[in-house]
Amino acid sequence: MQKREPAKASGAAATPAKRGRPFGSTTGSASGSVGAAASGDSAAPASLLGPSLQIPINFADQNNKRIVLALQSGLKSELTWALNTLSILSFKEKDDMRRDATPLAKIPGLLDALLQIIDDWRDVAVSRDYRKAVRLRLLGENSVVTGFGNAYDLASAIDTSSQPGAGKNRVLEWWFEEDGLFNLDDEGRSEKQQCVVAASNVIRNFSFMPENEMIMAQHRHCLETLFQCIEDQYMQDEELITNAVETIVNLSPLLDLRIFSSSKPSYIKITEKRAVQAIMGMLESSVKAWHCAAAELFGRLIINPDNEPFLLPSAAHIYKRLVDLLSVPAIEAQAAAVGALYNFVEVNMDCRLKLASERWAVDRLLKLVRAPHPVPEVCRKAALVLESLVSEPQNRPHLAHHESTFAEILLSDGRYSDTFARILYELTSRPSNKVVPTRGVWGM
Repeated sequence: MQKREPAKASGAAATPAKRGRPFGSTTGSASGSVGAAASGDSAAPASLLGPSLQIPINFADQNNKRIVLALQSGLKSELTWALNTLSILSFKEKDDMRRDATPLAKIPGLLDALLQIIDDWRDVAVSRDYRKAVRLRLLGENSVVTGFGNAYDLASAIDTSSQPGAGKNRVLEWWFEEDGLFNLDDEGRSEKQQCVVAASNVIRNFSFMPENEMIMAQHRHCLETLFQCIEDQYMQDEELITNAVETIVNLSPLLDLRIFSSSKPSYIKITEKRAVQAIMGMLESSVKAWHCAAAELFGRLIINPDNEPFLLPSAAHIYKRLVDLLSVPAIEAQAAAVGALYNFVEVNMDCRLKLASERWAVDRLLKLVRAPHPVPEVCRKAALVLESLVSEPQNRPHLAHHESTFAEILLSDGRYSDTFARILYELTSRPSNKVVPTRGVWGM
């Protein structure tokens, strides 16, 4: 078996490809917010056709403090200006003529300010009407009808004498939790949700820049917030979750799960086990973008040997779901599943044994090769997965039943004939094999 290489997740490429392209900020509100500040400093070159928006090269340097303070202020107008500005500064087309995309290092404190917007949203994401707990009341203790409702219990019914600062806590609860001036209504919650989605989109855009990868992959608060978003997939906005999982996929080549148990300051108690379970939740999702991203994420994380102790305990569940994705009609899901299996079988013998014993695994891998899959690289990786499985003597009884299929592909498809010739040689020519009586036929 060949030793795993860091570049294996992307085939021949040295660096795994990013997921898609960042969503642009081409709306009228974004153009209006920064266009006024940029229109007087630079003129559009004549070579550009159609409407365009030019930003001064030193715009981020001149306004870095203002951007961070605007995000921290919480004011609607300031947040709108800052998020629209960052959407433009962080966006860069694949063949964009503009080479001045702003890295995070240029604006100190920016990432923490964006993460704080998402963290604050989690506290109000679910309306209080759906999670209102029993609270104390002191007024009207001796009255039968008080108008407070059944949600409020008498103070005498709960023993608070042993709780230090109980009176102060009740005052704080009334100030912040009672229905009143400081509570968000549906319109305010909707506006805050739009700001959170915009902030997550900016973070996603920043993850596409190579100069930001190391900063974000080693930022514990950033990773904890992202994993918290995908963990709450049934409670959060769909676009917020999509941005979070694609950001993690972009950072996965540099992601070490041990960061959740490191000495770096922790804001959300995310452990390595919870992170893996959150990814598993995305893998089990019926949303194509989510389970494709989760499969690709598992395939990239397993390349790092330091992540193996956290992923291998869940390997059986991962294989089962990946094999299920092989039968999904979507070619993106099939490609993501094959790419993940391609990296898992290179870990150790136990991974190869578990995958070979998974029901329908060999059948569906062969089906991808015979169909064939529209992407030749997917077919090649599926064939190499089968070659890795047959290298283990314990797996040969599972694969011996498919000998005729292997021979058919060998004789009919010249692209993968070498791979299936090696598979048949391993299957029939080893002295330890007692399953197939005609040995050495394919090894001649």
